[in-house]
This record gives sequence, C-alpha cells and structure tokens, in this order.
Amino acid sequence: MILCCGEALIDMIPSTSRTGEACFIPKSGGAVFNTAIALGRLGSDVGLYTGVSDDLFGKLLQAELHASRVKTDHLVSRKAPSTLAFVELTEGQATYTFYAENSADTSLTAADIPQNLEQVRAMFFGGISLCTEPTASTLHSLMRSRSGDCLTMIDPNIRPAFITDEAGYRARLHDMIAHSDILKLSDEDLDWLAPNQPDTAEQLEQLIGERDTLVFVTKGAQGGMAYRGAKCIARAPASAVLVADTIGAGDTFNAGILHLLHARGALNKDFTSNPDSKTVEEALKFAIKVSGVTVSRSGANPPWAHEI
Repeated sequence: MILCCGEALIDMIPSTSRTGEACFIPKSGGAVFNTAIALGRLGSDVGLYTGVSDDLFGKLLQAELHASRVKTDHLVSRKAPSTLAFVELTEGQATYTFYAENSADTSLTAADIPQNLEQVRAMFFGGISLCTEPTASTLHSLMRSRSGDCLTMIDPNIRPAFITDEAGYRARLHDMIAHSDILKLSDEDLDWLAPNQPDTAEQLEQLIGERDTLVFVTKGAQGGMAYRGAKCIARAPASAVLVADTIGAGDTFNAGILHLLHARGALNKDFTSNPDSKTVEEALKFAIKVSGVTVSRSGANPPWAHEI
C-alpha cells in the first residue's frame, strides 16, 4: 500500500449563485488528500494518514475518500474544525487563504503516529502540513523513522504566505528532503528553496548536494523534467488542454508518478537509487497526462483509470 501523509481540507471554490451573487462552493481538497484521491481513482492500493474533523466538512472528506477507494484505517478523528482554504482564481491560477488554527489536520502529535504499517511499501509527504505544528513535527518524525524501511516521496508544495517560522520550516524541509527517495518540485518551489541560481541543475545541486535523489520538476506550460541528482535524465512537454484552473494539478502529477512506477515494479529503493531513463520518462509523461485531465476541469477532480 501507498500511504499518503498530510492535510485534508475543504477548498472553498469561488462561484456565482443563481441570483448573480458571489459565493463559494465547498470541495474536498488539500495537496496530500488530492494525491490520495488520484491514486485511488487510478487503481492504486492507497491510504491516507491525517487528522479529520467530526464536523460536516470532515464527513464530506471521508465520503470522498470512500467513493475514490482510499483506505481510511489511518485517519485520526478529532473534535476540532476542518481546515478551510478559500481559493482566488486569476486567469485560472489559484491562490489560497487558509483558516487552519487548531484544526483537525494540523493537530497530529507523536501519540497519533500509526503503528500498523506492515503493509505500507511507500509513503508520500507534502503540502501545508509540513509547516503547521504539531503536525509538521509529527510527519517529520514519521518520515525519519520509516525512511530506512520503505520508499519515501515528498512534494513540499510551498505556500510562503502560510509559513510562520521560516527558519524552522526550511530546516525541517531540508532534512525531509535528505531522507526522501523521490522529490517533486514545481519551478516556484525550487526558486524559493534555492534562489539566485542560473538554472535548474545548479538549483538542485545547491539543494541536494551530491545525493542521487530522483527528482521531478514541473514547469507549468513548459512541461516537466526528471533528474538523478542534478543531471537531467528525461523531459516531457505539457499536455495540450484547455485549462479550467490549476487546482490539484501538481497533486495529480504526484499520483501519476507513484502509480506508474508501482505498475512497472519500480516503486522501490533499488530503482530510485539507479533509475533507468526509459521508465522515468514513461512515468513523467503519464503524470503530465493525468494532471492535464485535472486542469481541464474545475477544482481538484482527478481522473479515473477509465478516463486515461
């Protein structure tokens, strides 16, 4: 099983009521939640580890997980509100305002770390959960404790406006990256993590040093690239689609990588330590294809296997 570890929240999507008034429509979301949903819809054996509220939004999240075939054994129930993310769209590009203080998915502690992980072969971490305490430290501890036994992937999906302790966040993120087998970054993430470098290769060299981490970098309309360390080993163009919005695009990309590698028997440390470029390119193209479906429709709505 692939276990996705991180936030589950409600995206408040801007819309217009029948009477013409501005309004928001609640949709299940969160970077890690979206990746789990996309994996479930693609047919992967996947579960989600997060805190979930007992409020009406928490019930909405759980219903979506069940509908998308995501296992809920590792959910931690909380009598706390659900995190809300109000979305602002500018020419299809999404920016977010979060309401997450004392919410269910930000309040995980060491006591909540699951023990029954025998069936977990890969773990995915990321999103705003990596900068909200105590959940951030809990996920950090979980990754460090499991990185020797199973494959780990991280996508920080950085939201600078949400970071309150930048020094602490950077230190935690750098350590989690050092413990990861697969790293996914957008070009914006990379610019924030390794600024003032002339190109992607030098940014990666600054970020990961001499480690041969398998890295995927997405560049929006310019497509994506894959690196072993700081050496580019694969490229793929973006999908030619009419973009509705970008909500959930990177999250679906992550699911595409994990799903394809699993399907090829490559979701393991032996492969990531010595990847072949053909399989990496196939994973990159598949991830771009599935994320292209997501951006073609409103909100985080990843495709099912039969749609690919």
